[in-house]
Amino acid sequence: MTTTTAPRPTNYLELAAAGALVAALVAALLVPPDRIQGDLARLMFVHVPSAWLAYLSFTVTLVASIAYLMRSNLRYDSLAVASGEVGVFFTGLALLTGMIWAKPIWGVWWTWDARLVTTALMFFVYLGYLGLRRGISDPVVRARRSAIFGIIAAAQIPIVHFSVVWWRTLHQPASLLRPGGSALDAPFRGGLLASVIAFTLVYAVLVRYRRQLAELESQAQSV
Repeated sequence: MTTTTAPRPTNYLELAAAGALVAALVAALLVPPDRIQGDLARLMFVHVPSAWLAYLSFTVTLVASIAYLMRSNLRYDSLAVASGEVGVFFTGLALLTGMIWAKPIWGVWWTWDARLVTTALMFFVYLGYLGLRRGISDPVVRARRSAIFGIIAAAQIPIVHFSVVWWRTLHQPASLLRPGGSALDAPFRGGLLASVIAFTLVYAVLVRYRRQLAELESQAQSV
């Protein structure tokens, strides 16, 4: 007797993410080199979307954490950890690409700039969030304590974002969304928007699968 495996259903979110990534790559390569920075400016097509995804990821963790404390539904906890874990990845990517860019532009890999320091602090705090989860075996206790941690940690998001406004820093202020309009020309702005859309779709795919994994882990622990 032979058995057949049902075909895997088409995942349109994955297809959309893949297509958007290809479109973003093409757009990034077609944008003319920057007048001052040359091709190095293309790093912004990774750096800026990564920073945006860090904000989005940790905001979703905040909302899911609040929802868990209100509803006591572990599905919200699985969303919180999934988004938090993906957010740590994108925060690390933002820091890495920023350092690669800083070396030829600023002459150093790292400097104690307000934006850099607050972003690095946010990275390590959310690593602590993930570490806290690993250290607690009871799913209910873990979810409650992690939710409280996730809510408190989210206070860093506006601090990181407005650090270039509140303090004098080497890091440039907002170039895309700022009073008076964008400081970027149309081709660069279009390429950056394509990258932000592509990275956001990738984020959605990663969170979807990480959340499924978190729910499977929770089910395995409850058996």
